[in-house]
Amino acid sequence: MLQDIDARIERALTPELIADFRRDGAVCIRQLFTEDEIALLREGIEHNLAQPSPRAKVASRPDDPGWFFEDFCNWQDNDAYRRFIDGSAAPAAAGALMGGETVRLYHDHLLVKEPNTRQRTPWHQDQPYCNISGSQNVSMWIPVDPVSRESTLEFVAGSHLGPWLMPRTFMDNQAKWFPEGTLADLPDIESNRAAYPIIGWALEPGDLVCFNMLTLHASGGVGGNTRRRAFSVRFIGDDVRHAPRRWRTSPDFPGLDAQLPEGAPMDHPLFPVLWRASAG
Repeated sequence: MLQDIDARIERALTPELIADFRRDGAVCIRQLFTEDEIALLREGIEHNLAQPSPRAKVASRPDDPGWFFEDFCNWQDNDAYRRFIDGSAAPAAAGALMGGETVRLYHDHLLVKEPNTRQRTPWHQDQPYCNISGSQNVSMWIPVDPVSRESTLEFVAGSHLGPWLMPRTFMDNQAKWFPEGTLADLPDIESNRAAYPIIGWALEPGDLVCFNMLTLHASGGVGGNTRRRAFSVRFIGDDVRHAPRRWRTSPDFPGLDAQLPEGAPMDHPLFPVLWRASAG
């Protein structure tokens, strides 16, 4: 199994792709995962949908003809998720993209848009919603259904090298994290798309996109009979530190502030080491 993963990493994680990731903040990797690994993820996703956690939320409006569902931090209670995260090529791929000595799990995130979901995912960065500082991170967005170019994640290339921007709620555009005025506001990218280097890819099961948690990204709704189930897993590297907030982060880690000091490495059972450079 390890030899198979090593071969897949060597094929897919070329020096050119790694350079693209560090320059653009987002890349597409084709067919990194096997049919069995995708089947395992589908099993985990359907279990998650049938038994959502208390952290789950519906992210679409009541009048939306579809349904946008999210859930977070289920790997400890979802055997299929845990087996995928531990046993797939994902941690080794994260190590190649980030560089450094170790890869820790940060958290998992399920995103499901059922057919005819109109709700867009608006432009945003992920890291300002979180409780971490540092730049060595990678978020993997792994679809288990075909995803059209119109419904896929899109990115503003190179935006991870720019400033942190004000995080806002997706439904009502409220600043519930950093105090109003402390970060620059997000520009209106969607109304001025030609002014930005927007990249994105149609995807098939087995493909994934990898992006830095500061890269601006968004996605459209889904139409017709299209179902868009995606599993996102986020990894952190050597320079990431705990950054407690005075507000509830997304996701929230209740009680962590009392166990992990501000500025400490993320050395905690919630964030296990999954890959070491010395071990390959």
